Amino acid sequence: MITVTEATAHAGALRRLSDGGVSIWLDDLSRRRIESGGLARIVATRHVVGVTTTPSVFQAAIGSGAGYEEQLADPAVRGVTVDEAVRMMTTADVRAAADVLRPVYEASGGRDGRVSIEVDPRLAHDTRATVAEARQPAWLVDRPNVMIKIPATKAGLPAITEVTGAGISVNVTLIFSLERYREVMDAYVAGLEKAQAAGLDLSDIHSVASFFVSRVDSEIDKRLTLLGTDEALALKGRAALANARLAYEAYEHVFAGARRQALGGARANRQRPLWASTGVKDPAYKDTLYVEELVAPGTVSTMPEATLNAVADHGDVQGDTVTGGYAQARADLAAVERLGIAYDEVVRQLEDEGVATFEVAWQELLDAVTKSLNSKGVDAE
Repeated sequence: MITVTEATAHAGALRRLSDGGVSIWLDDLSRRRIESGGLARIVATRHVVGVTTTPSVFQAAIGSGAGYEEQLADPAVRGVTVDEAVRMMTTADVRAAADVLRPVYEASGGRDGRVSIEVDPRLAHDTRATVAEARQPAWLVDRPNVMIKIPATKAGLPAITEVTGAGISVNVTLIFSLERYREVMDAYVAGLEKAQAAGLDLSDIHSVASFFVSRVDSEIDKRLTLLGTDEALALKGRAALANARLAYEAYEHVFAGARRQALGGARANRQRPLWASTGVKDPAYKDTLYVEELVAPGTVSTMPEATLNAVADHGDVQGDTVTGGYAQARADLAAVERLGIAYDEVVRQLEDEGVATFEVAWQELLDAVTKSLNSKGVDAE
């Protein structure tokens, strides 16, 4: 039974999270959520100050057809390609969501009130195509609070620099490894230097780096379970938090460095760590685990609605749970390595799977829209 004191603590969990320097972003978007006023309500009542989208989010929303009937009918009449139709619908949703969040954007000086939209994931390994693709949604959405999501592949790194250098705010996604995260931060700083050389106002450029959490535990826990020893089983549920905490340590180091400090006079913004994939995959874990255990100043926590509601209902937020845990985090990852589970292999596999998953979701979205256009008598290409 929950006591009155505990209930009061839970009710204020989202507020305490926000007070602790964590920006809460919703990992979901749909036409119905916008038009029903649901997004505005969640912003007003749940301390939500941003929205992220993924190919999977759009596939779930647009693939159902709910709320998109009219906008599907128009492209059908015009005979546009399925790729054009999908881009029209996704940018329309992001534009409308950006308008809902515009007051937050203004109040936070551009730090929050952001809505992210991903480049076509099929271009993840093509630098030039990613750069060209990033410009299009930025232009189509035409809102200052849009962020363009670029995957942190090897080909994505120079694209991050180029797009940032053009003055476009970037959400770097699909980061799993500490080495890749450092490369992402370097790419962002290089982009700022490029923007500064072009005479752009650096204070207008913001960025987040989406570091994925629960998927790390899913893969490593699977391998620990196969080992089955007491030592292995005792490490379950610890690798993802350790990885994220060491990412925050790297963030502190990089953005306190001389290269970043040289941009400080130009009012450059730090690239904030964003905790992605915060919904637990293992039902044995507390459903608020990856939110409560990754509280640190200057971070963003993206949550699917189920996780957001869980934190509001029974979250236990007790201040910074990151900066004092670096030594234990290193020990936990070292213990996993000693058992023969190679960190580099795991994070490389997760990056490959992440890109593939987004490609599949995007293709499923294209297929669903193609079917809808064809049902209206149009041979979609």
